[in-house]
Amino acid sequence: MEIHIDEDKCVGGGQCVLAAPDVFDQRDEDGVAVLLVDNAPAELHDQIREAARLCPAVAIELGERAET
Repeated sequence: MEIHIDEDKCVGGGQCVLAAPDVFDQRDEDGVAVLLVDNAPAELHDQIREAARLCPAVAIELGERAET
């Protein structure tokens, strides 16, 4: 799963951190979301989708990685 955070859209609501704390965190200085992992394991995908759904600014974009 590919995860992208649009930092310009992020309002620091923190819903992503609550939904998927192993994947998202927030910068101390401005609350903007940051990714903790580059390649999240499949067992976290439901949490990541929930985080994107809950984002008040719609700042999380998800995509599927091509299988090789």
